[in-house]
Amino acid sequence: MMSTKVERRDVFWYMILRLIVVSSLLVSALVIQISGAVIFPIVPIFFVIAAAYLLTGIYALLYLVDRHYRVQAYAQLLTDLLLITGFVYITGGLTTSTYVLYVFAILAASLVISARAAYLAASLAAILFGLLVDGMYFGLLGYYSPEQKVSLSFGSVLFTLFIAWASFFAIAFLTNYLSGNLRKTRIQLRQARKDLIIKERLAEAGRVSAGLAHEIRNPLAAISGAVQVLRGDLVLDREQTELMDIVIRESNRVSQSIDQFLDLAAPGKQTFLEVNLSDMLDETLTMLRASGELDGKIALAGNHAGSRVSMIANPNQVKQVFWNLAKNAVKAMPGGGTLRIDLCDEGDGVRIVVADTGVGMTEKDKAHLFEPFYSGFNDGRGLGLSGIRRVVDDYDGAIQVRSEPDQGTEIVITLPKRVSPQTVREERLRN
Repeated sequence: MMSTKVERRDVFWYMILRLIVVSSLLVSALVIQISGAVIFPIVPIFFVIAAAYLLTGIYALLYLVDRHYRVQAYAQLLTDLLLITGFVYITGGLTTSTYVLYVFAILAASLVISARAAYLAASLAAILFGLLVDGMYFGLLGYYSPEQKVSLSFGSVLFTLFIAWASFFAIAFLTNYLSGNLRKTRIQLRQARKDLIIKERLAEAGRVSAGLAHEIRNPLAAISGAVQVLRGDLVLDREQTELMDIVIRESNRVSQSIDQFLDLAAPGKQTFLEVNLSDMLDETLTMLRASGELDGKIALAGNHAGSRVSMIANPNQVKQVFWNLAKNAVKAMPGGGTLRIDLCDEGDGVRIVVADTGVGMTEKDKAHLFEPFYSGFNDGRGLGLSGIRRVVDDYDGAIQVRSEPDQGTEIVITLPKRVSPQTVREERLRN
């Protein structure tokens, strides 16, 4: 059972919950004292309540100056269990029902720390309450007040203990079930919020790209064409030739950026064919070698060379996914490394795994990985992975990213085979 991260706000609400419970006990003790119906010693109860308030103040100071929230939560849990045990002892042990206060510690452990902590709290509560009851029953520990002593049969003591223990673990189980669902819902909401932000930025990129395409593409093509004509007609020295080459190269780079904008904005009419992913990948790797980006410093690994994985898809989208994944992996290994690509047929879908041994990503990079205009590379424009995300969303697929700084990156894309050959034939007939 995996532990969960204890967040700052959880520790804060733990202290608030304790203050509510302790304040309720204080009010109850005052009412009992005023009414005169003294059923257990009141003054010691006030000391226990004062100790709880004092400890909460100390916890609040630690909360402000220390960031080890898991340690703080466990320390609060342990002291709460000890205070509850003292409270139960003062109020008569087995002769009262105040042992239900253990339930609040179990609830706090589940909601604040983890499911494992809830079972730990239930176990400690069972042990402390069991030792207290046994000590009082067998005379090893005297009653706090003589008038609290009653004659109980061994059977009734065991019955009450078992009921209490069963209640502790039942509460732990039920609370873990509910808090687990709550944590899953919280994670899903956070992911949905991130997805919404990404989609909003994709839509914004689409609007921007439409305007850029009209305003820049045609003049840029004219400039690039004019420079190429001048370079062929004029007699240039070496420096002038290099300057001309820079103009043409940078014009092509900007043109590629516009093409990526257009892919985000309006991917155009989709044509679905049965494509062999291995062949598409081979074409991508060939282009990377021709461009000089996939040089001898990068070793290729994986089953992509011998695999025969096919699916119904749009060829241009498949090439876009492979190109951006491979190019990013190569960029992440400026000093060389290993690029592993696996293609797996999973029956109703395909799985694409691209892993590198490069610089890896920080938590910040992973949080913004698929957002347009955000790039972890100095020369990146933050559009490649955004395009991949759009394609995967179009196919109702899924993306998983595993990465740590200086430990490399692994991206796993799962695409379902949702477009059948019959659908493709019908599409061709309509066209």
